[in-house]
Amino acid sequence: MQEKIKPNCPLIGADGNIFNLMGIASHTLKQNGMKDEAIEMCDRITKSGSYNAALCIICEYVNAVSVIEEQGCNDQDFGMGGMSQ
Repeated sequence: MQEKIKPNCPLIGADGNIFNLMGIASHTLKQNGMKDEAIEMCDRITKSGSYNAALCIICEYVNAVSVIEEQGCNDQDFGMGGMSQ
């Protein structure tokens, strides 16, 4: 059995409203050519019975990463790289 591909998705640090998270995850899936999976995920989430169940479903489809990490930021982006002592 082949393991599902799970694209990185900038969820950590995002607004935690489940509909917002579902939208971000759905967008990520669609950007990675996984439209059918996005539809399936959203359908499962809207039928889930709790916030925790919905989060678990999202994590079946995408790898939750930090918003900052996904943007490729580092210390220099925040003015910390060239600070004199």
